[in-house]
Amino acid sequence: MYKVISDRKIRIAIVGCGRISKNHFAAVEAHKTDFELVAVCEVNQELCREVSGKYDVPGFTELAQMLKEVEIDLISLCTPSGFHSDEAVLAARYGVNVATEKPMATRWKDGLRMVRACDEAFVKLFVIKQNRRNSTLQLLKRAITEKRFGRIFMVNLNVFWTRPQEYYDSAKWRGTWELDGGAFMNQASHYVDLLEWLIGPISDIQAMTGTLQRNIEVEDTGVMNIRWRNGAMGSMNVTMLTYPKNFEGSMTVIGEKGTVRVGGVAVNDITHWEFADRKDYDSEIVQANYQTNSVYGFGHPLYFKNMIDVLRGKAEPETDGREGLKSLEVLIATYLSARDNKTISLPLEY
Repeated sequence: MYKVISDRKIRIAIVGCGRISKNHFAAVEAHKTDFELVAVCEVNQELCREVSGKYDVPGFTELAQMLKEVEIDLISLCTPSGFHSDEAVLAARYGVNVATEKPMATRWKDGLRMVRACDEAFVKLFVIKQNRRNSTLQLLKRAITEKRFGRIFMVNLNVFWTRPQEYYDSAKWRGTWELDGGAFMNQASHYVDLLEWLIGPISDIQAMTGTLQRNIEVEDTGVMNIRWRNGAMGSMNVTMLTYPKNFEGSMTVIGEKGTVRVGGVAVNDITHWEFADRKDYDSEIVQANYQTNSVYGFGHPLYFKNMIDVLRGKAEPETDGREGLKSLEVLIATYLSARDNKTISLPLEY
């Protein structure tokens, strides 16, 4: 049986103290009545000491040592993506729940391994998809759920951002197949998640990728054609070469009875909202839009609230390991299609 934590704070440890970890520390602070930060783990000794001192908690450079020495309910993985699977499996052996940043893994078999390990240990596996909590996307999700589009005909996603060479050079793991993945898997991962979450199961993918300018193993640019099982067709265009800064993260949905475009730098601005019918929440469009300079959005505290409710026995996970596998499957199919120059049909396994 899964352990319910009802009579005390949830003991959480942050693993990996790099770029994305600040969102996790902030989310823990936002829910400090429910969370107690009990440790941090970071392989960079200097950074480990710095963060450990800042939050006045023990710091470890090895995950196994931290799991042995500290009583932990939940670890939050902010490490390079290629490490997630081994770290999750190790935590499960110690009976510790796992939250992981995107993507949950860089290989399909590793994602499956994570889910199985957590199932067998009766611990929760959360795959953080904070963009789903964006106010703009919540409205779009509602409209799709209520079938306001009628039949959806076409969907387009654009992720036109920039990552300079200095970004990739800042750490050896960046831009590698094993630990990072390219523009689709890393930077555009949350947008790939929207393909299934909003529109439904995908049947076929055709993709092309290229490393056009950056000195990295993986792609800095790619395009993908998509056919969904419901018959809708669409595309996704991704590049990390936009000049001179992040330009657009957008989604357009065209249906029988509605057309919507959510634009901005990170799907934060509904620029077109038109349906054959009218609903009371149509007036909320302007309020739903928000300004941001961050491509991460503001969903981490909301996602962490769901994790609290799940561990308290009050809710089901918004995105668990199996939900995380859906976008990982699309990502792997994208790379297989680009590598082999052919259409890849889903599911990958039967």
